[in-house]
Amino acid sequence: MKFLKYPLWLLWRIWFYILVAAPIVLFFPLLLLSILKESWYPYFFKIARIWAKFILYGMGFYYVVQKEQELDIHKSYMLIANHTSMTDIMLMLAVVKNPFVFVGKKELANIPLFGFFYKRTSILVDRTNQKSRYEVYEQAQRRLKQGLSICIFPEGGVPDESVILDEFKDGAFRLAIEHQIPIVPITFYDNKKRLSYTFFSGSMGVMRVKIHSFIETALHDQDAKKALKERARSVILNDLLLDEEKQKKISI
Repeated sequence: MKFLKYPLWLLWRIWFYILVAAPIVLFFPLLLLSILKESWYPYFFKIARIWAKFILYGMGFYYVVQKEQELDIHKSYMLIANHTSMTDIMLMLAVVKNPFVFVGKKELANIPLFGFFYKRTSILVDRTNQKSRYEVYEQAQRRLKQGLSICIFPEGGVPDESVILDEFKDGAFRLAIEHQIPIVPITFYDNKKRLSYTFFSGSMGVMRVKIHSFIETALHDQDAKKALKERARSVILNDLLLDEEKQKKISI
């Protein structure tokens, strides 16, 4: 029976890449216009949110968001989440209305079409290059002054699928403290199950999201970085572990 699923998985994955590319091709002139000036980024962000929802709904995903605290549209935040799927970028765009920019690895800029806009709208970092890491802080500062938020997946990459939550890198917390902006931990419960990096896998269904209470950085200095990092990781990890236990009980 499982062998019958492989052709369907293959077609489904191809459909995913079509959904990613088609809107970019269709709205290329409009997208290009929206990135001509950095101050026009909020317009690009609105288009990106439509693109993200188009992909999620087109793949048969629907998302449900639980909020412990509401984001203020007039404030900047450091958004962090667990990273398990190619859909993490789309889901973050879909659920967060505050305009934000991603800080991500430079390799994503090599993806055709997507990479063209990604490298012009995101803050790219080469973790092997000290100069690149310094430039991230300069770019982040400029974006925050424009009233934008920053989004980082602090695991630094997609961990092995057997890992529930990898160790967090320092960057997001160093930036949040330096700019005195709240850290917003976000849990993605189902993305790994819905569309992981294992090619022949996945299924349509719900993508549950939880926006946790903010972790304030005001009055903290860099000496508090480790404690804030561990606190943020514990919030997401404990939530994932609790949900895993609940799902096991439901399946029994």
